[in-house]
Amino acid sequence: MTFDLTGRRALVTGAGHGIGAAIAVGLAKAGADVAVHHRHSAGPAGEVASAIEALGRKTVVRQADLTRTGEVGDLVDDVTSFLGGLEILVCNAGGMVGRSPVAEMTDEHYAAVVDLNLGSTFRTVRAVIPHLRSAGAQGRVITMSSLAAQNGGGAGSAVYAAAKAGVRALTKGLAKELATSGATVNAVAPGFIGGTNFHNTFTARATQEAIIGGVPLGRGGTPDDVAGAVVWLASDAASYVTGATIDIDGGAWFR
Repeated sequence: MTFDLTGRRALVTGAGHGIGAAIAVGLAKAGADVAVHHRHSAGPAGEVASAIEALGRKTVVRQADLTRTGEVGDLVDDVTSFLGGLEILVCNAGGMVGRSPVAEMTDEHYAAVVDLNLGSTFRTVRAVIPHLRSAGAQGRVITMSSLAAQNGGGAGSAVYAAAKAGVRALTKGLAKELATSGATVNAVAPGFIGGTNFHNTFTARATQEAIIGGVPLGRGGTPDDVAGAVVWLASDAASYVTGATIDIDGGAWFR
């Protein structure tokens, strides 16, 4: 039983900062070569790639809008050509877009939230499926759900929560579809993860402190807390785990 990912090749979407960056570096620390995807974070993504190179791993930085099918296809083709294949896909790209009560939400805002979170996951996995099937029992998909998928999220995030619940359900369906090839598909569902653009942008400091005060473990999470779970799911140690969602929330789910 090992977490050693030497010889494995991974693509992490939304890896320019925060949770995605920690996951990309965490996979590299375990031995994987890692492609770093970003949409608007070229500078930070380059820093992530430098950290991966410093670990002696192969890496490449690529930009793509994952709400556009053509760009997703080009991303996957480019990354798999550079790395020589792909065994691990981490679908981390996503975001709030903006807080809005349903009563005030426009159709355009609704579509943007769903497409960024659920749609981008669907498109990326669909493009990678042939490579996952070729990878057989080493094939891994890890998607990004959220505690919001269980509790409906905070104020103005009902549609975001619904999209993340959709990611959770999609993960279970994909696990069934890919099981015959030996590949596994799982999700992680973070609760409050501090120091990220997500909460720095959309959650007031007083609200962050209130959330942390309600976490049974007594602290907010960190991007590395999420990365550790992802590395485990990508490893041989989790080869019999599929269709699962791992909550990473300090026990907030049972309050």
